[in-house]
Amino acid sequence: MFDGPFDVFALIIAIVAFLIAIKASGQAAELRRRLNALEAMSYAQRPVQPPPLMPVQEQAPAPATMAAEQPPLAPEAEPAAPPLDTEQASPPPLAASVSAEAPPPLPAPAPDIREPGFEEQLGTRWVVWIGGLALALGGFFMVRYSIEAGLLGPGVRVFLGGLFAAALLGAGEWTRRKESISNIAALPIANIPAILTAAGTAVAFATIYAAYALYGFLVPATAFVLLGIVAMCTLAAALLHGPALAGLGVVGAFVTPVLVSSGKPDYWALYIYLAVVTAASFGLARIRLWRWLAVTTIAFAVLWLLPGLDAEQLQVAPHAFHVIAGFVLAALLVVCGFMFGPAIEDGEIEPISSGSLGAYLFGAMLIVLSSAHADLALIAFALLVGGTLLVAWRAPAATGALGAAAATVFIVFAEWAVRANPDMLVLPGGAMSGVGPSAIDSSVTLHLVTAALFAAGFGIAGFLAQGRSNSAIIPVVWSAAGVATPIAILVALYARIAHLDHSIPFAILAVLLAASFGAATEALTRRETRPGSMISTALFATGTLGALALALTFALEKGWLTIALALMSLGTAWISLQRPIPFLRWLAAIFAALVTARIAYDPRIVGDAVGTTPIFNWLLWGYGLPAASFWGASIFLRRRADDPPLRMVETAAILFTALLAFMEIRHFATGGRMTAGPSLLEFALQVCVTLAMAIGLERLRLRSQSIVHNVGAVVLTAIAGFIAVFGLLILENPMVLSSVNVGALVFNLLLLGYALPAVLMLLLSYAVAGHRSVAYANTIAGGALVFALSYVTLEIRRFYHGPVLLYGGTTSAEQYTYSIGWLAFGVVLLGAGILFNSERARLASAAVIALTILKAFAIDVWTLTGVYRALSFMCLGVVLVAIGWLYQRILFRRQVVPPPAAPTSS
Repeated sequence: MFDGPFDVFALIIAIVAFLIAIKASGQAAELRRRLNALEAMSYAQRPVQPPPLMPVQEQAPAPATMAAEQPPLAPEAEPAAPPLDTEQASPPPLAASVSAEAPPPLPAPAPDIREPGFEEQLGTRWVVWIGGLALALGGFFMVRYSIEAGLLGPGVRVFLGGLFAAALLGAGEWTRRKESISNIAALPIANIPAILTAAGTAVAFATIYAAYALYGFLVPATAFVLLGIVAMCTLAAALLHGPALAGLGVVGAFVTPVLVSSGKPDYWALYIYLAVVTAASFGLARIRLWRWLAVTTIAFAVLWLLPGLDAEQLQVAPHAFHVIAGFVLAALLVVCGFMFGPAIEDGEIEPISSGSLGAYLFGAMLIVLSSAHADLALIAFALLVGGTLLVAWRAPAATGALGAAAATVFIVFAEWAVRANPDMLVLPGGAMSGVGPSAIDSSVTLHLVTAALFAAGFGIAGFLAQGRSNSAIIPVVWSAAGVATPIAILVALYARIAHLDHSIPFAILAVLLAASFGAATEALTRRETRPGSMISTALFATGTLGALALALTFALEKGWLTIALALMSLGTAWISLQRPIPFLRWLAAIFAALVTARIAYDPRIVGDAVGTTPIFNWLLWGYGLPAASFWGASIFLRRRADDPPLRMVETAAILFTALLAFMEIRHFATGGRMTAGPSLLEFALQVCVTLAMAIGLERLRLRSQSIVHNVGAVVLTAIAGFIAVFGLLILENPMVLSSVNVGALVFNLLLLGYALPAVLMLLLSYAVAGHRSVAYANTIAGGALVFALSYVTLEIRRFYHGPVLLYGGTTSAEQYTYSIGWLAFGVVLLGAGILFNSERARLASAAVIALTILKAFAIDVWTLTGVYRALSFMCLGVVLVAIGWLYQRILFRRQVVPPPAAPTSS
């Protein structure tokens, strides 16, 4: 809170600043006139340079006063040159004849591009700004001081405030005219007339508001009109005083309804007033080409739409008038190349032109959503969408608004579908807040008619717009909107009416839409090549595939949507061969990503309706068909290039193939109960299938040289190893932790879980031998040896303990059989190594026999008794001797060198 003396000082400073500003303006004008006079006098006395000499004149001797060796400019240290009159006393004859003629016009002075110093900024800019602020504060303080001191009555205070505002406005106009007459150019940052006028405008706003809000001299309607007049006059004055005043005017005009309010808002009066303000702002922005003013006006106009949307009884008519009026004004004055808008180069999309239409489309969409899809709101929205198509057709600069139109159309119809089906918003964690069964319904007929008009309008316009522009981006935007909008509307209607269930009528509509897109594709293919025609043709072809995929989705069950998207990826990849456009390759990858996101949300594809039939269930179609589609798409894409889209599709192909195997294995192992715990059967099947896929990828990568196939093979091998170690050897090992029934004596789970993985690991080690590191191949071979030995051990235990291996003690006969079995297995490996000349097999044999020897001396010697101990060591000794004999006689047999023959005497 300020005290009285401070307010007096503020008033005195404001008055002094005002007088100083007027005096400074007059002095500046006088200085400018004197400077102009000096420049004119200097020009009259300036010597005229003679024209170049002709060849005849060059032979004449030069005047004595001109020395050939004298440099053009004398050094600064030399004495000053003689006066200008002395140099012109004896001019050359040619110069005398030239001086009699009229002097040529002087070139325009070069602009001053130097950076102003601190003193110049302080004296020419900051002082002016502070002075304008002081003047405005002076008016405010004057009113406050008069109130606190009780010197003047309310009427006199208001009168003096208005008088002070008028004085500031008059001073601003007077200084502007004085500078205009004296040819003084206003400073670009600190324009004294503009600041004086701005200060007067601010005081006028405050005075009128005080008369209304503080003293009650004005009724709301009168105050509203007066404030609006001040704002409009401020905008008009901006034509003369520059953008700063325009900013003050537009802010004041849009803030005025906040300052003057009543208990019951009149939206018609508000939006009519805002329409006038918008027209004035757009007109000023058009005349002065101030883009910022147009953007500011649009932002304020859209913000003024928001308060009325929260009302309990939404008045649709005035809000619809507001967005329609703003849209029309923006089309007339802001959109480049349309009606009265600025000119622009053909084929260029201008952001302000497109954004202005998009902003009012957004406002119309909010009205539709807030009014629960009232008929009038939907009609107004349809008019704006149609207007967008018309304006974009005539003015390519507004083509970007087509994207906003398509997006708002989809949002409106999608919200309409969700409004009637609130269960679509129910997530696994429960229903969303505020969503209940009492959804508000609205006119279905009007929505269907509007949807048909939108789909036809976007589709037909998107096709007819091809070939109309020399720019490539214009037809592409039209075709994208023409393809995406009908498909989006069809999906929304399907969700609203068919409740995402299969529907033959909607499938027929999708087929008709696909036929339309196909006909457009064929027609564009036959045309001559124009900018953007290839991309547009590809988009219509993609729309054909998308509509066909939707037809499958509508006609069949919900899970076919996943299949349809995967087929779209395959079709788009095939189209990319016919039309080599990079966008299509990315589109195929995007479809693959969408399918991946779809199965991440629900891995069972169709929820609980998977079925109980092994293999031939929804998992086969939901994962198998996408996997086949992605493999086919990768083949098509690889024919052109090895790029990120191809790698994304290849990754999806490997992922879906692996998921198909894992999900089918889980379905088979659990009997259709997908949430049951894991088992030995499941782990065994997963290891075998994963190893088989890794072998296939190892073979494939040698031909494709694909980094995805390379990494995929390593990842699958690592997954198989992880499941094998932690699943088969630890968690579900029937001899350690699991009490599983392994089945019959020979054909049982042990054969599937340990013998078959050992064989597959051995094949994988041979598949990578020579193509990857030796350590990598030997590690896989070591895993094969471990699982083979585990199978031998578990089979022996199955022979002694029956189908459940976990329980029961180990007898001497069983312990002896382990040693004999391991020894026999080592001998078999040695035989295979000798037969196939495999060093790896022989080393494996040595490892198994070494393990048997260790067991004999560490376990058998202490646990076996009687004949079993003797037989164990006897068999071990015989085998070791036999192995030594094999190594000496067969593998490493030494060749005896015959003695040299004795020399024969002749």
